[in-house]
Amino acid sequence: MVKLNDYLFNGYTVLEILHNYSADLKKDALLTRNQLDIAHCNFLLELSEILEHNEFLTSESQRIQDFYIYLSEKYPFLSFNLKGRIKSILRAEKKFNGYIVKFIYDYFLEHNEYPPISALKAKVNNFRDLIAYRIVISLPASNRSEGQDLETEELKYLYEMANVLPEFLEERGFTAELAALKQHNTSPLLSTAVQPYYRDYIANPRSSGYRSLHITFYDRISRNFTEVQLRTKDMDDYAEIGTANHYFYEKKQENPLVQRNTIPVGENLYFDEAYNRIIELRNLDLSKVNVNMFSALDNRTMNDGCGLYKGRLILPYEHLAKIRGPL
Repeated sequence: MVKLNDYLFNGYTVLEILHNYSADLKKDALLTRNQLDIAHCNFLLELSEILEHNEFLTSESQRIQDFYIYLSEKYPFLSFNLKGRIKSILRAEKKFNGYIVKFIYDYFLEHNEYPPISALKAKVNNFRDLIAYRIVISLPASNRSEGQDLETEELKYLYEMANVLPEFLEERGFTAELAALKQHNTSPLLSTAVQPYYRDYIANPRSSGYRSLHITFYDRISRNFTEVQLRTKDMDDYAEIGTANHYFYEKKQENPLVQRNTIPVGENLYFDEAYNRIIELRNLDLSKVNVNMFSALDNRTMNDGCGLYKGRLILPYEHLAKIRGPL
């Protein structure tokens, strides 16, 4: 089995890793007639093309920057930042294989049989967040009146931004994609005109407690999908350094064992390979990795100069709130 871990210890650049891994994976897939590995190769090539031929990001970032300028003028009393990133190779690989493992597991539980290869290929071709932008807002204490509830005020502004964003970007070459998430609750703050496009994890928090607004756009100019996330500073802290982050760590230790015990070894090749790739990545000691422009003391302390682990930063902007007059 060809796996990413085999390419992380020779001092390669991220692009060399992607090219070598995808080339060897394709060679093996043709020999074994593994259709899912062919889809895997195409996914790796898509990521490498974004990293290698990213001239379109200049245009895309400038058009998204227009929204940042709009926000800074409309909400000068808010602090917020806008950041863009290309998903890291490690996280992209985990997610790709995670889709396979979860889809086969869920399908087996529901149908007591394994999914056809056509359904599996359709599932892994559903990536829309290799490029993503995040807007995080905060209402400073100096700009709140006495007795104001912080969360209520910030949510009001967050949803105002969400209601404007689709039309704003569609005027600049983007098309909002319909959301696939089945949402049980609907926020009254989200306009009915834009509700079908948002995955509202604020009104419908994930089981971890994670909250955010997600929307996906197709950029008609660059012909790429781009995800935009909107959240408050408290939501961002919860996701990045709080309980949600810890929850995912705990769940990822637990779920694979449950899934592995449900799908016996040798019964489904696609599950076995994806599961083994995930386990090897989760057991990866980053301090032993030898990748150009990357170094780590351990799995928490690292200097990720190439976007191997954290992803490559595209566009950072930060707006510092201006003090309002008497409230």
